[in-house]
Amino acid sequence: MIYADNAATTRISDSVFEKMLPFLREQYGNGSSQYSLGVKAKRAIEQARRQVAAAIGADASEITFTSGGSEANSWVIRCVAGTFQNEPMHVITSAIEHRSVLNTCLALERSCVEVTYLPVNTKGLVEAADIKTAIKPYTKLVSIMLANNEIGTVQPIAEIGRLLKSKGILFHTDAVQAVGHIPVDVSRLDVDFLTASAHKFNGAKGTGILYKRSGIDISPLVFGGEQERGLRAGTENVAGIVSAGFAIEESIGAMADESERLSAMIKATVEGIKEKIPSVRINGDSAYRLPGTVNLGFDGVSGESLMHLLDLKGVCVSTSSACTSGKDEPSHVLLALGLSEQQAKSAIRISYGRYNTPDEVGTVISVAYDAYSKILGIR
Repeated sequence: MIYADNAATTRISDSVFEKMLPFLREQYGNGSSQYSLGVKAKRAIEQARRQVAAAIGADASEITFTSGGSEANSWVIRCVAGTFQNEPMHVITSAIEHRSVLNTCLALERSCVEVTYLPVNTKGLVEAADIKTAIKPYTKLVSIMLANNEIGTVQPIAEIGRLLKSKGILFHTDAVQAVGHIPVDVSRLDVDFLTASAHKFNGAKGTGILYKRSGIDISPLVFGGEQERGLRAGTENVAGIVSAGFAIEESIGAMADESERLSAMIKATVEGIKEKIPSVRINGDSAYRLPGTVNLGFDGVSGESLMHLLDLKGVCVSTSSACTSGKDEPSHVLLALGLSEQQAKSAIRISYGRYNTPDEVGTVISVAYDAYSKILGIR
């Protein structure tokens, strides 16, 4: 099997798995317990917090662990809205955000919060000038993702951050696809909140990360005990948190080499497919995108059919975000680029990761062409 859907999830690193395994067996203490087994668990959690903070240029006190990126995204947006519930509130986001952001914003609208969904250009980029124009006197929060989960486009977050900082508006970026794959520094980006998820950079599923800039108060997500500084009560997922710390450290250490390797693999894949199918289209930005991700449009065929035929040949790709798979509707991201419904439904996403090899590229190209030809009856 060739797994080329690393934007959906990644295989846990072998060394990270070995690091977390003791906390599922011998070191299984509750991090809130005062005896030695609990103290060891607490120390492991705090070590992971320092590891994550160092990886994104934050202080350990600014890191809170959650169950995943979706939970962290929803928490930030709902919490900021709750802070200003007794006054007019306006939120700005983009039309291509992850559903955890968009659906939270839709819920806020039902509570009389005003939301602006900014368009993107044909490459999937949000223009800072559009944000400046959209700002109102009562704009309290802007949420723009760092890298898109379907097309890989990387947004000008630092430019947007400088603009919003000058206006005193809170800024959140969903960095779930970016952390561990491209350099991320919260100070350089000028963000107040940043969210990430361990399973996107070869850690375990079920562990999310929320960066909250020091000095900003938010209400607890879960009331109860004092876990996570009283912000998210409940016994911590110690093994998952340990995996996040070591996985992010490992990913940062290998980032430069991996970026070069994955970019070369994507380049070879696109060139190989275009040689066989000249009409294939890259959806999104060819330059400003994640190194291992590309979204390709095969006009005249169904992306879902392509995906299933590739799967039969042992190649795993996707047609859209894993969170919206199974729905018979075009990608909201691709529609936002200006594609027609038919064009949006003709796309597949290929996303390589750490455990893919250059030798697999030829097979992906060949299988994609065979599937395309079979659907069109070329041979």
